[in-house]
Parts: sequence; structure tokens; C-alpha cells
Amino acid sequence: MTTAKKLFYGLSLCVGALLCGAPVQAADLPADYMAHLKTAKEAARFEWLGVLARNCIAPKVGPAVGNYNTDPGRDIWYAEPQKVFDNLYFLGTKFHTAWALTTSDGIIIIDTLYNYAVGPEIVEGLKKMSLDPSKVKYVLITHGHGDHDEGARYFQDTYGSHVMLGAGDWDLIAQATRPMPGGTPKKDLVAEDGRVLTLGDAAVKIVTTPGHTPGSYGLIFKVTDHGQPHTVAYASGTAFTAYDKAFFDTFVASQKKMAAAAAAAGATVLISNHSAFDDAWTKSRLAAWRPANQPNAFVVGADGVANFFAVMGECSLAAKSLLSSGPSS
Repeated sequence: MTTAKKLFYGLSLCVGALLCGAPVQAADLPADYMAHLKTAKEAARFEWLGVLARNCIAPKVGPAVGNYNTDPGRDIWYAEPQKVFDNLYFLGTKFHTAWALTTSDGIIIIDTLYNYAVGPEIVEGLKKMSLDPSKVKYVLITHGHGDHDEGARYFQDTYGSHVMLGAGDWDLIAQATRPMPGGTPKKDLVAEDGRVLTLGDAAVKIVTTPGHTPGSYGLIFKVTDHGQPHTVAYASGTAFTAYDKAFFDTFVASQKKMAAAAAAAGATVLISNHSAFDDAWTKSRLAAWRPANQPNAFVVGADGVANFFAVMGECSLAAKSLLSSGPSS
């Protein structure tokens, strides 16, 4: 059985067992795979089922659900903006997230969606939240794929905002064979590991996490909830984009690195740029609509944040174990 067939077979067994209630027949699956899958399931609990499903149960190379690179119609993707912390706003679609971090000296936008969603979701979303788009000083593109970077040029041209990508992703978008919808941003700021971007009373730390793309990076920053401080870990590049040992070695190392940075900072909030991974579309509404004395759905605690990266790492190791299980006929 080829490596590709073995991977497909193993994943099909897992999916079939989940859907049909049948026990997984593990005879052709390596013990390491089953051990990593078990650990991932235990870490996911009921908080990170999206990550478990995407990266452990049915990982694949290619777009995730909801990655419509051409506009399928506003009724498919549009989501209302929400204020989720005192200084953090959800400006995403039902599938992808963009965020506005407000500071005493302007606004930082984190990721910018597909081009067709930039105006309705981010620009109009800011206005609906009584925020001024012209105050956007920085746009942080945490990895250079179209579902996150196609609004960058708009903010450069319209408001003079600075745009930051990882070095490898500036190269990635420059080498693209197709024109970027909305225009390719002009090369500006480079995300460097450990760099702290300050704006007014906000400080955002960069943690480079290559794997999903060469220049993927995560973020660490603070928010408040009714005045109560919390630290956010922002995870980017959360899906597999290759199936070989070199990819998984890099990807696993990045998950460990981001997990360590989150733990060192005391992060109790985990967000990402795909709602399939962090339930941001649902949690944003819960956070915005709750009574003032109720907890914020995004606050999962230090253990919850650690569990996210544990799922990511264990799913990666499970997939890698299938690649290294040896040839069979």
C-alpha cells in the first residue's frame, strides 16, 4: 500500500467510525498514530473540536470549508461586527476572521479577509462599531494567503496604513502567478521573531511560526473585559499544507514555540483567523450579547490555550506517523 493510500485509508477509517459509530479497525494503522490521536482527543475536549476534525480526523491539502476565493454571495459569508472585549472587535465573516485592536493612538487590524469582504466586513464594520477606518495605523497579515491578505493594499492606498508580513510571505505574494484581487500590497514592514509593535497603549509581540506558509506568525497582546485584563494568543497558519517529514517537523516546532510563548505570557484567550478552529463567529456573538456579569466565551483559561496547541501538535505527529510507518504492499 502506498503512503498516500495508507494515509487516505487510515483517515477514512477514523471518519467512518465517527459518522457510523463503528469501532476503528486499527490493524493497518501504526500504534504511534492511535496514541497521538487519543492524546489529541483528550486535549480537545469540547473546546477545540474544529481543530481536531480538521487536522486529526480529516486533514487535507487544499482550501478549508468556506474558502470561497470568488464571492458566493453576501448571504453565504456576511457576519455582523461584534465588540468582544473593551478594545477588540470581531470584523470577520462566518468563515474567516479579521480583528480590530483599538489603542490610545489608533487601530491595529489583524488580517483582512478576501477582497470582496473587506468593505462590508472591515470598513463598514468599523463604522458600525463607531470606529474610524482612517485611524487604522497598522495592518498585520499573519500569513500570506488570499483569505487573509487581500485587503492589505486597500488600507495602504486609502488610509496610508503600514502593512506587516513575514519575510517569506512577502516573497510568496510577490511570486504569485495571478494578480491579487484588490492589488498586491507594497512591501513594507517585516515580521521579525520577538519584535514588539507598539501603538499608543498597546504592545503586540510577534512570534514567527513557519509551516503553513514560510512567513506565518502568531501574536501575543493584551485586552480587557469590563476592565479585567487578559492576554491573547493569536494562532495563524493552522492547517497542513504539505505531507512530508520536513513540513511536519517545522509545523510541530512552531506549535511548541507558540505554545511556550502563550504560556510564558499567561495567555487565557485563544483566537485565530478561521472560525472553524476557534469558533469566533459564534463566540463573538456570545461575548457581545451576554449580560455584563457573565463570562466571556473567548476566555478559555491557560489550560484551554495550552490544549489548543496540544491538539495541533498531536494531530501533526499523528499525520507524520502515517508517513513514516514504512512501505507495505
